[in-house]
Amino acid sequence: MLKIGLTGGIGSGKTIVANIFEVLGIPVYSADEAARRLMNENPELKEEIIRNFGAASYRNGTLDRRFLAEQVFSNAEKLSRLNEIVHPVTLHDAAEWMLRQKSAYAVKEAAILFEANLQSLFDYVIGVTAPESLRIERVMKRDQSTREKVLQRIRQQMNEEEKMRLCDFVILNDERQGVLPQVLEIHEVLLAKINC
Repeated sequence: MLKIGLTGGIGSGKTIVANIFEVLGIPVYSADEAARRLMNENPELKEEIIRNFGAASYRNGTLDRRFLAEQVFSNAEKLSRLNEIVHPVTLHDAAEWMLRQKSAYAVKEAAILFEANLQSLFDYVIGVTAPESLRIERVMKRDQSTREKVLQRIRQQMNEEEKMRLCDFVILNDERQGVLPQVLEIHEVLLAKINC
């Protein structure tokens, strides 16, 4: 089974691409969703987050994502610390998930795949990109956020052009070109590689 990484900056449209792969019958692991789940369910992880970011990180036992985001996206040191706490737990969870898959290939969606130096875990990496102005607009609408806050988050991530250069496949999600045909083409290439 091939292991495929799926990455792209905030607002690029990774989730749309992941959903298409799932419709094609390909299992997808979302690192962001898993991290959210684990930060709510894993007692050791919860304890570590409270120890580092305070009791206000949880409200009625549930992660206060807005509070935590305000803490880390304006402070590179705090963001790095949160990643140090959460990544090992998420990596372990993803590795166990990958072992259970029985399909021709499986996809792991991770926004900071290259930043976390995870590329060696995958046979191929797919990048999803979009113009920055469109990414900002999407995130502002999705998160009810300000332009400044979105830009702050974008600056915390690797340069988009540099990230795409490191990918084996790139999907352009600019609302002009169809995403579905691009995903189908990559799907066919991956299936062909398996059948070689």
